Parts: sequence; C-alpha cells; structure tokens
Amino acid sequence: MRQMPHVLILAAALAGPLVLAACGPSPETSGGRPEAAGWHQFAGSWNAAGSRHILSLGGDRRAALLDLRGTLLLAGPSRPGVGFRGEAIALNDTATGLMGRAVWTDERGDQVFSELSGQGAAAGNKIMGTFMGGTGRYAGASGSYEFTWQYVLEAEDGTVQGRAVGLKGRVQFGQPATGSPAEQGKP
Repeated sequence: MRQMPHVLILAAALAGPLVLAACGPSPETSGGRPEAAGWHQFAGSWNAAGSRHILSLGGDRRAALLDLRGTLLLAGPSRPGVGFRGEAIALNDTATGLMGRAVWTDERGDQVFSELSGQGAAAGNKIMGTFMGGTGRYAGASGSYEFTWQYVLEAEDGTVQGRAVGLKGRVQFGQPATGSPAEQGKP
C-alpha cells in the first residue's frame, strides 16, 4: 500500500475542523427566538419536488392532489431565519382554486405553519400563504407571504419538481404558549 505524503495528512487534519465549522448553524440563526416585536420582512426561494395525482372531472375541469418537499431559503435583514425544510400539501381544483397547508422547519426543529390559497398551481397563478402559528421561537406567528408556482419537471408518473417565483412576505411573532390549552384559557 502506498503511503500518503505528510503534506496531505497535515492538510486533511487542518481541513476537518474547517468543514465542521462550515456545516454548523450561521451566527444569524444560532440565537434564540427572533425579535418578538415588529414585522420581519423577507424574500426568498423555495424549490420542491414531490408528487401530483390528477383526477379528470369532465370537460376541462381537473382536480389535483400535491405533496411537495424541498428547501426554502430566506433573505433580508429582518428575515425570521435563513434556511428551512418546506413541506406542502394542497388540493387544486381548476374551477375553485387551490387550498393547502405548509410547514417550514428550521435547523433546530422549530416550525412555522401556514394556510395556502390561490387561483391554482398553473403557470402565472399567484398563491397566498397566511401564517397560523408555530412552535418554539416561531410560536404565535402571524402574517402572510405570496409567490407564483412554476413547474420545472412534470413526469407522466406524477413526479413533479418546481419552484416559488417572487416569494416575499412578512411575519411577526406572539408570545409562546405555556401550559395546557385548558390552562391557557384561564385568567
């Protein structure tokens, strides 16, 4: 077996801690709860893949079930976080529009929940998200966001990939809930 030169061994030993440091959370997201007061403006990107099951409802009317998962990255000086795992499920009816739910999960496992609605998931249709709470540092989340969904891949087996174009919004946070739901209603 050929021996590795000492220079390569030294380089590998020095690179290990640098790689581990680069993989850790950024200073902006390693803190606690985002500022509780005020609005957090953000813009970003959401790339997702998953499945779509389509039912023909006669004529040009169709209904589709969407199940998508992907990466959500936010930008802006007051963004609530940098990176999230974004998951969404939705029912899109060409006659009545889109209705769905989304969950954004950060690197600590804290989540933000939202309702989705819109004209549909066809090209050019705007989708609105309304925050409806969260866990951990995102407890009490309220606000909204919007984007236009663009399919990048649509396979015959129902596999889809796409992205949110023009994702932007704002969110604010309430006080985290403490105790059981019954205790929270008591003065």
